[in-house]
Amino acid sequence: MMEPLSKKVQYNTNKLRKRLRRLVGTAIFDFNMIEPGDRVMVCLSGGKDSYALLDILRNLQAHAPLDFELIAVNLDQKQPGFPEHVLPEYLTQIGMPFRIVEQDTYSVVKRVIAEGKTTCSLCSRLRRGVLYRVATELGATKIALGHHRDDILETFFLNMFYGGKLKAMPPKLISDDGHHIVIRPLAYCKEKDLATYAEIENFPIIPCNLCGSQKNMQRQVIKEMMQQWDKKFPGRLETMFTALQNVQLSHLADNARYDFQELKPNGTPIADGDKAFDEEIFEPPIAELLPLTKNNLNEIESD
Repeated sequence: MMEPLSKKVQYNTNKLRKRLRRLVGTAIFDFNMIEPGDRVMVCLSGGKDSYALLDILRNLQAHAPLDFELIAVNLDQKQPGFPEHVLPEYLTQIGMPFRIVEQDTYSVVKRVIAEGKTTCSLCSRLRRGVLYRVATELGATKIALGHHRDDILETFFLNMFYGGKLKAMPPKLISDDGHHIVIRPLAYCKEKDLATYAEIENFPIIPCNLCGSQKNMQRQVIKEMMQQWDKKFPGRLETMFTALQNVQLSHLADNARYDFQELKPNGTPIADGDKAFDEEIFEPPIAELLPLTKNNLNEIESD
């Protein structure tokens, strides 16, 4: 028999639930992700993020003024040892309409990708194609994915460091086949909050054996870098995500996005004009200054 939660734990648990639901609701509103009459296909992998996504959307469905449908879809990729009973049992227990799609993408990935190479790219493309087809069959108007704020930032850095692009995961987009709207309602949610939420709700997590052991892949390197930043400089990840929502094309260098060639003075002040010779000053957040002790401050000054 489980012991009752302390008042402090109950308080923090309720606070976390409310925060995640508020952030998801805000993201849905900001990007008009779900509209009246939508049929939302929630892609459920068995990981903590997709479980949290489904749980929060179910709560919003029950309390929000919007009238929309939810259907959970899992792609059984035929990975060896995959516990096929877990998701059907869970979804049946909570009374959630669902569909399990069986497609052996695992064998394709293992056959095509050499041992030791990253499998995520091919696996993702194969999975995406199947899910688009299923969305059409189900008449889904939106496809909901469980990517969160940290996934979006990781993708941004991956594209910048390795792909030479300023590109991330948008909270809402048209699918590459042009037929579907893909939404990411967890766009404002932190991964560590979702991990805590999954523990609280005791979701039956299913690990991904296909790629989970690839510790040296580029995304894992980026993830560890961001975790170090978050620990050493609290608030930095929040500032970086804010930057993705505050793009100034006139201060980048993309001729295709901003017409630098035709840029001419007209004698009228403009909002995004440069301060000419002024060097931009960036003050570190207070949270970054607080960890400085007298000892390590002396070390910094002596370097």
